[in-house]
Amino acid sequence: MKKVKTAAALLCSACLVLSGTAVPTMADSVKVVTLGADLTQDQKNTMMKYFNVDSNQVQILTITNQDERDHLSAYVPLEQIGTRTVSCAYVKPTQSGGIKVRTANLNWVTCNMIATSLSTSGVKNCEVVAACPFEVSGTGALTGIQMAYETATGEQLDSTKKELATEEMVVTGNLADEVGKNDATTVMNNSKIQVIKDNVQNVDDIYNIVVNVAQQNNVNLDSDQINKIVELLEQIAQQEYNYDDVKATLEQVEQNTSGDNDELGDIDDEEDDTVNAGDSADGDDILNNVDNSALGGDIVESSTENPSLEEESGLIEDDGDDQSDGDLSETEEPQEPDGDETTDDSTLGNTDEGDTDSDEGTDDTENSAISDELDTSALTEETVLELSPPVMQRNPPNKMTIINITTAIQPPAVNPLNNAFIASINAFIACVTAFAVVFTAIFVFCAVCLAACTAFSAFFME
Repeated sequence: MKKVKTAAALLCSACLVLSGTAVPTMADSVKVVTLGADLTQDQKNTMMKYFNVDSNQVQILTITNQDERDHLSAYVPLEQIGTRTVSCAYVKPTQSGGIKVRTANLNWVTCNMIATSLSTSGVKNCEVVAACPFEVSGTGALTGIQMAYETATGEQLDSTKKELATEEMVVTGNLADEVGKNDATTVMNNSKIQVIKDNVQNVDDIYNIVVNVAQQNNVNLDSDQINKIVELLEQIAQQEYNYDDVKATLEQVEQNTSGDNDELGDIDDEEDDTVNAGDSADGDDILNNVDNSALGGDIVESSTENPSLEEESGLIEDDGDDQSDGDLSETEEPQEPDGDETTDDSTLGNTDEGDTDSDEGTDDTENSAISDELDTSALTEETVLELSPPVMQRNPPNKMTIINITTAIQPPAVNPLNNAFIASINAFIACVTAFAVVFTAIFVFCAVCLAACTAFSAFFME
């Protein structure tokens, strides 16, 4: 009996030792695919083919329209959410590397919008593919991604942060309709970097950050647009994010939207041991393992790991104009274009690479010809100043620059005595004008009366 107790004790000790051993939290099987409930079975099969997986490799969730309404109704009108859900997502949590996103057939949201918004929801590292069998806005994509991530990790994201992420997606998307996708994402993402990194809480400081970022990137914002961003960032600042948790994602998005593609690569690999897409522990890179042939040849795409994909597929062509209708609904069924009919989606087609190359080859020639023909001898100093391009500061300042916008747009000060003198002159002119009008009226009246008297006299004399 004593030996049995001793063996049992040793067995329990061994279990405790094994339970304390570090075990990776993400296994190969922890991948989740979400499918829109209103897709047909053939369309669902198409999406599984595009994701290049089958039901035995992933866990499948069905996202309903009610799920989207629960997440979006506070920020998007119900008529824009619609009554059908068709967006799909493939999510794989990772150990490091930040948030990496690829999209297909989503024309309102981009990979960078999803990545920076997803970081706000509390996600640190994961790979995401968001797509649809036909072109839609992608408004509800974030809903499925968040639900998939929670299912894959077994952890619930903070509800407040999820709401902020949804609001960020909507605010950025609406701003993109007016200033363009890249500019909208740049202002939101880069402002968020400074707010979180420097732990900025004061609303005036946040306001100045947004204004500075917009000016540095030559983005023109009106007061309403600035205030919406400031209100959102003020709420984000209250959540006290750890910048190290979002650094890889936000800095990657910053590089993608700024156009500094030559500098893309690992972000501080020595400090946080981040890995490139495809270098995860299981060697499975879901972003580059998709099957584009499943969706056909004419699709709009974007990828945080391949910034040029947006332009190559036409997603950012005529940026800011392709979404002028502001429709966020995903209720439309795919339609076959009729001959020469032009639809909103047609503006998102592939660009002609041949034309692009020829344009690049003639830029220098055209510029030199224009400079030879331009006669600047008749230009005044003021005209030259108006023609000169603005010099924008490329890199953000080391210290925050407080900009007094009111002072910048005030007209030159005017002497109050001059104002009084001008007012007196105006009043005198008004009086003279009134007198002249009255005098003219009296003169006309007298002339009429005289004419009438003359006529009567002539009549009676006859």
